[in-house]
Amino acid sequence: MLEIKKIKKSYNTGGFKQDALKDVSIKFQKNEFVAILGPSGSGKTTLLNIIGGLDRYDSGDLIINNKSTKKFKNNEWDAYRNNCIGFIFQNYNLISHISILANVELGMTLSGISAKKRHKKALEVLKLVGLENHIHKKPNQLSGGQMQRVAIARALANNPDIILADEPTGALDSKTSVQIIKLIKKVAQDKLVIMVTHNPSLANEYASRIIEMKDGKVIKDSKVEEKNLNEKNYTIKKTSMNFLTALKLSLNNISTKKGRTILTAFASSIGIIGIALILALSNGFQKEVDEFEKDSLSQMPIIISEQAVSMDQETLKKMQLNENKLKKYSTKKLVYAQDDFTNSMIHKNVITSDFIDYIDKIDSSYVSGTSLQKSVRFNIINYNEKKGYTLVDLSNQMAPWSLLPNNSKNSDIIKENYDVLAGKIDKNEIGLVLQVDNKNRVSKTILEQLGINDEKISFNDIMNKEVKIAINDDYYNYYKGRFMPTNNYEKLYNSENSISLKIKAIIRGKKDKEAITSGSNILYPSSLTDLVIAKNKDSKIVKAQEKLDYNILTNQKFDNENNTKKATLAYLGADSLPSIIYIFPKNFETKDKVINYLDKYNNNLNQDKKIIYTDMASMLSSLSGNIMSAITIVLIAFSSISLIVSSIMIGIITYISVLERTKEIGILRALGARKKDITRVFNAETFIIGLISGLLGILIAIFLTIPTNFIIEKLSGLANVAKLNPIHAIILIIISMILTLIGGFIPAKVASKKNPVEALRTE
Repeated sequence: MLEIKKIKKSYNTGGFKQDALKDVSIKFQKNEFVAILGPSGSGKTTLLNIIGGLDRYDSGDLIINNKSTKKFKNNEWDAYRNNCIGFIFQNYNLISHISILANVELGMTLSGISAKKRHKKALEVLKLVGLENHIHKKPNQLSGGQMQRVAIARALANNPDIILADEPTGALDSKTSVQIIKLIKKVAQDKLVIMVTHNPSLANEYASRIIEMKDGKVIKDSKVEEKNLNEKNYTIKKTSMNFLTALKLSLNNISTKKGRTILTAFASSIGIIGIALILALSNGFQKEVDEFEKDSLSQMPIIISEQAVSMDQETLKKMQLNENKLKKYSTKKLVYAQDDFTNSMIHKNVITSDFIDYIDKIDSSYVSGTSLQKSVRFNIINYNEKKGYTLVDLSNQMAPWSLLPNNSKNSDIIKENYDVLAGKIDKNEIGLVLQVDNKNRVSKTILEQLGINDEKISFNDIMNKEVKIAINDDYYNYYKGRFMPTNNYEKLYNSENSISLKIKAIIRGKKDKEAITSGSNILYPSSLTDLVIAKNKDSKIVKAQEKLDYNILTNQKFDNENNTKKATLAYLGADSLPSIIYIFPKNFETKDKVINYLDKYNNNLNQDKKIIYTDMASMLSSLSGNIMSAITIVLIAFSSISLIVSSIMIGIITYISVLERTKEIGILRALGARKKDITRVFNAETFIIGLISGLLGILIAIFLTIPTNFIIEKLSGLANVAKLNPIHAIILIIISMILTLIGGFIPAKVASKKNPVEALRTE
């Protein structure tokens, strides 16, 4: 089953060549107990290592079940050691940080045997060597004889064809030596056992065959007549160590060095702590900014008007050329002509019914509300006890009338920003809403428009106040070729055709919204605009204006280029299309989505048909967002330096672990572990440290947010600003693991390349 043909092996040390084996040829049979004797330096152990696949021969051949090993690859040698060879070492070579049961199972684990089967087999072989009552002990809790029994059990566990024993009794007393040698002889009943020993008496008494070596040669062989055996060809069963096994090995090793592991994890977590705190603060401040922006957006809508400023690339280029031209002049005593770019910067939006439909289809989750401002004039008449019936001047900026925004499906923009102090807001009902400031104050001009002269007035009295809107046919009279407004306001006020308007509700900005809801105002629903247009679109003045090419109110000729006739008709109530559209995004994020939605409308349209909008909030959004991002990036960059230092430190710690576990590397290689399996073991160790480091860093950062929030609240009044986003926490833990894996990669590779023979000699 095993044959050595003219094996040669030499070593070069310090320029000196030493021949360890010289043309050694031996043919072994199945089921024999071979003892190899010889003085130190005779080549016994080298021969054993070559047979076991731990060392490579220079020339010759090692034949296993009729298969030459000359062209064996690394993975084939690994599989050979795992499946065909069982090692029993003089110094036991057990892994100290796992139980004896786990030591015995290790070779079977590499073979891919299921947990249930390998556990059962391990118990069987431990019972065979008399250690069934010690399965959960660690190797350092056993005597020398017991540890050697564990080594024998481990060698037998994977049912190999060949058992290689290197001085199995060398470290034992004579009584224990006899027990161990008897156990090995029992094993040799159905396996090939090759034992290297310095004890000729034990060899002569128990071995079935004795080979003597000297100076790298076989000088005597007591072989008996060879049996004619039909031996099958050698087949390779690949070995593999899954990541879970590597993780378990590394976890057991780490558990023996808890103090060092925690200190290492803490040191490498400092960068994670710093970045986590920065992200927590950035996240918290960003939420505060977002909240402020959400509040501010009700007064900073996206505006689409009939005229907008458009800074196209051509205009920008001309402006820059003009600026460069003026820079050439140095004298200050001349006046220079500046090109006027105003006309090229003005874009005329054509707001059509199709575009209004497009606006109506915008995702309701993007906006809090919309307003469609129409140009129709309100002929408002009030009654004042002192002044009588008067026409309300809506051009007075001290008393603005504003359109109530239409809510989106998921929002109520008024309810979100205002408290209702009296009455009820129903946007489908024709009526007015009075807005008071944070101290219930209202502009005197507004009160006068409502016909109120008192400086103090109860909510109930305000709710009873009424104004009226006169329709065109009552308000305008035809006189000498033009229409003139009447000044009989009492008649207009009491006309059956006039639209009655009462204050339906009184509102005040919420305390946390005062920055954007201060001041007083009169608000009206869009249904009022629709009603006024419905009553006026067929009026006499509108019909007359539609036929004329001059303004019927002023007798001035229309400027067709600027659509002044259309504007006049809209003013008189003939046009139901809005002149200005206000879109109120929920926040700055949805604002971008609204803008993207508006941009899609312009796809494939000519420049003159495109709709250009004015984003009132873009400057603030860009400024605040860029500042916050820049600060966060700079702070993270500084904190990342500690992460790089942590990675270097992890590499050093892993390299130290490699040095400490050199012998374990040799044991694993002897059991058939591949180089990639060794790499996996140390990668698993750095993975665990990285995980602990990440978790520790996040926990410490969360704890540190408590005093951080306390300090910020004392200084700025902002409560609970530092809030770590769970997604950021998970990402940082992943980054910690990745960086530790990177830091430990080179040491792990160094570990995988260690010579197993040299590794086993390490103490």
